[in-house]
Amino acid sequence: MVIRRVLAPRIDFGALRRELGLPEGFPDAAQREADQAAAAPPATGVDRTDVPFVTIDPAASRDLDQAMHLARRPGGGYRVRYAIADVAAHVRPGGALEEETWRRGQTVYLPDGNVPLHPHTLSEGAASLLPDVDRAAVVWTIDLDADGATTGVALERARVRSRAKLDYEGVQAAADAGRLPEPVALLPEIGALLTARGLRRGAVNLPLPEQDVEPDGDGWRLVLRGPVPMEDHNAQISLLTGMAAADIMLTGRIGLLRTMPPPKPEAVARLRAAAAPLGVPWPDGVGVGEVLAGLDASQPRAAAFVDQAAELMRGAGYTAFDGELPDQPEHGGVAAAYAHVTAPLRRLADRYATEVCLALHEQRPVPDWARAALPKLPEVMAATDRTAGAATRGAIELAEAVLLEHRVGEVFEAAVLDVDAPPNGQSKPGRPPGGTVALDAPPVRARCTGELPLGERIQVRLVTADPVARKVVFERA
Repeated sequence: MVIRRVLAPRIDFGALRRELGLPEGFPDAAQREADQAAAAPPATGVDRTDVPFVTIDPAASRDLDQAMHLARRPGGGYRVRYAIADVAAHVRPGGALEEETWRRGQTVYLPDGNVPLHPHTLSEGAASLLPDVDRAAVVWTIDLDADGATTGVALERARVRSRAKLDYEGVQAAADAGRLPEPVALLPEIGALLTARGLRRGAVNLPLPEQDVEPDGDGWRLVLRGPVPMEDHNAQISLLTGMAAADIMLTGRIGLLRTMPPPKPEAVARLRAAAAPLGVPWPDGVGVGEVLAGLDASQPRAAAFVDQAAELMRGAGYTAFDGELPDQPEHGGVAAAYAHVTAPLRRLADRYATEVCLALHEQRPVPDWARAALPKLPEVMAATDRTAGAATRGAIELAEAVLLEHRVGEVFEAAVLDVDAPPNGQSKPGRPPGGTVALDAPPVRARCTGELPLGERIQVRLVTADPVARKVVFERA
């Protein structure tokens, strides 16, 4: 599902960059280290260039962390090979580049260009798994049985060569036509098996369409896009690898997990109570994830239910451990222990977690530089997660305000996604009742005042569209 609207010819995202304190460039010493690493690619690892890996990413991406190859195993089951960019092979521990990546934490994406974790000479060049060039990678080999259960895991440093840079829409079109390239021809089959296993486990995925701002000629467009099935299947391979990494680290009693508390029973009870009024069937014995998986989030009532379900997904963070296992090692959304290891070009934590997994798998000591980093990473990643989230929200809010700036007073069709529900049943002093609405076109999501019927379509009038404050407010018409 894609809804687009061309925005004003120019939007200046510079104020948002300054507000968030985003760096404009790399220090000379860090850039120099990156350039030197790019000019002398690492020669470590076994030769796996015979494996025809391919990447699947958004069409415009050049920071390619992952490449995959899927095959059937003799006698039944599957073999998943997942090559992850070996960033640690390019970044010297204790150097100026490592220091700068700790300051940044992760790549921050804005419509007018990203603020990368690593200089582009690495992130979009020598360390990226671009097609038709040899690259250093950490290759995960995960064997599955016919039901998608993991039966074996191995990982190794290797030299790989991607055969093609694929994108989600192209891969989906090829899947619909029955013409998927051989390296990913099994992705729908394996992805469906892994999804089904996750739902049985109690995994929860929110099928929310993604709102984004994209270039459109000399201007911009606001886009609302639901994930295509192949994107979900692709994500299952990353989840599979993250769960394998978590198992290795828990067995070795050292590592860094991505954790989130399981949904609280009272929150699930509130969501179940909201299901019937919204017309969402919830049979006895069916889990939250299974209910959500059956919804069409483009429908107002289903979208409102999904919005309510987002309340279950709170408290995500990173948990480091060394010796003593964490009290709560699982990620509630995955319904299993899980770690971030598949995006080291874009996320600082993945570099160190991968190094821990390699050492444990090879039965050698974890390098001191990786071990020392673990307890410091949760705080750094939490701070940079907040910055990245603020950048995404700020860019969308600015685009919405610019788009609607000259339409104050107009009436729009909208769906009510959320309604204020203070714990004591009383609105805050000075705050009128209201909630959140999503316009049909343009694809704007904003606050609306008035008595709002959850999950229903209503007419709303635009009362505020302020690009400086990045604020859009409607009232029920």
